[in-house]
Amino acid sequence: MQKKRSRRPDIGGRSTVFGTKGAVACENPQSALAGIRILDAGGNAADACVAMAAAQAVLAPMTTGMGGDAFLLFYEAETGRVLGANGSGRAPRAATIEKLRARGLTEMPERGGLTVTVPGAVRLWEDAARSLGRLPLAELLEPARRLAEEGCVVAEVVARYWETGEDLLRKNEAATRTFLPENRVPGAGEVFFQPDLARTLDAVIEGGADAFYSGEIARRISTAVQEAGGYLSEEDLAAHETTWVEPISTDYRGIRVHEIPPPGQGIAALEMLNILEGYDLAALDPVSAERIHLEAEAKKLAFRDLHQKIGDPEFVEVPTGDLLPKEYAASLREQISLSHAAGSVEPALGSDTTYLCAVDAEGNGCSFINSLYMGFGSGIVADGTGVCLQNRGTSFSLEEGHPNALAPGKRPLHTIIPGLATRDGDLWATFGVMGGPMQPQGHTQLLINLLDYGMSPQEAVDHPRHFHHDGTLLVERRIPEAEIGKLRKMGHRVEVGENYVVPTGGAQLIRILERGVRACGSDPRKDGCALAQ
Repeated sequence: MQKKRSRRPDIGGRSTVFGTKGAVACENPQSALAGIRILDAGGNAADACVAMAAAQAVLAPMTTGMGGDAFLLFYEAETGRVLGANGSGRAPRAATIEKLRARGLTEMPERGGLTVTVPGAVRLWEDAARSLGRLPLAELLEPARRLAEEGCVVAEVVARYWETGEDLLRKNEAATRTFLPENRVPGAGEVFFQPDLARTLDAVIEGGADAFYSGEIARRISTAVQEAGGYLSEEDLAAHETTWVEPISTDYRGIRVHEIPPPGQGIAALEMLNILEGYDLAALDPVSAERIHLEAEAKKLAFRDLHQKIGDPEFVEVPTGDLLPKEYAASLREQISLSHAAGSVEPALGSDTTYLCAVDAEGNGCSFINSLYMGFGSGIVADGTGVCLQNRGTSFSLEEGHPNALAPGKRPLHTIIPGLATRDGDLWATFGVMGGPMQPQGHTQLLINLLDYGMSPQEAVDHPRHFHHDGTLLVERRIPEAEIGKLRKMGHRVEVGENYVVPTGGAQLIRILERGVRACGSDPRKDGCALAQ
């Protein structure tokens, strides 16, 4: 095989990070450093991801935190198995469509107490450490506790996100006290202290996840939600458990791609890949209108299924087995015109998430995602805890009979999805592209960059992305004007963003090359980096 010539530094940007032992990729250097130090201390990939997720709860409090949900995929090197964990929470047992309709609602509100579901992240942190890791949870949470107590420096992209959440934070007294020190948004480069969150982390360090889901912290969380008009109770919190799941998967160009099953939206990524496998994408320019068109059209078909057929499988029958066969993808492919854009109708979904991944020296790989959903979630902070609560419940439908209809104890359709890929039973990559409904699109675009275009990990992460949402196709300004013109002639409603635009998501990637070399990419659209041993 002819050796591929490196294009650095001519193309600018970042270099792929290489290592031969452990590696991490995360959206903040301090989190990445926490992960690599855990590997240095004898932890494995799962340990490193828990430490990074907890650190991100401090460093990027508008995107993630103890008040949110989490999912993971784990590749077990010794057996070759891929394990999945659903760390999402359920709707309060007192929440019903009838009650919300009696309050004059025809759809779920975007913020406030009614949108708060049980936060599942902390329980998953503990379960991941116990079932998959090597180190005690207390050791994994210590870097986060220290950042909260001693202060962390606000990063540039995080500062931008903080500004957009200011109005929401001012609607809740505890949120204002917690996240608007000196009655203003902290700027990039300022040191931010979170003493309440440090105490909450310390309680979990001392008493495990039970200290979060029962006792004083649970009481404060349920009180804050109920005072804001929601239904979350201490009993809802105490009943929460992580669900271990069998990942779903498909083959694309000889690579097996693994995703979390419904109610996550990973199934949409697999549908898109199945549809697109039928086209010779490698024959198209990677920034061509033709490539972007095919990916956008595949997305419309996959998301039609996502929003019409997917819900919590404990409450509704989800036709997963009918949606993943190659024959079904072929029937969908027949609906795509090569020259004209189809219309699409889908509900809007929000985003604000942190994704991170790790591979250890033994070859275990962990793909991990943690989220509050929209920026600062519900906008509610439980007084005295520093915990901002997610608004994941806004994803529910209030339409009776819909697969994603609100019901007591039900999990909503979930946007956050970790990705993992294997080849012939060996770990090939851990990856994710955070950003609400961009995530299945991002997974698809990232894998096509790697497999159809032979890009290096950092090239694949850097490459211009596009985001179809709410009838608009957002493309980054690096797409040539002539190609944008072609897309418009095809009937796409195109919006042109900056060179690296936030809604196209933030990617983190670790590829396993020949002889076990770890090759890592970290998105310039975020603040972070990749590190390798």
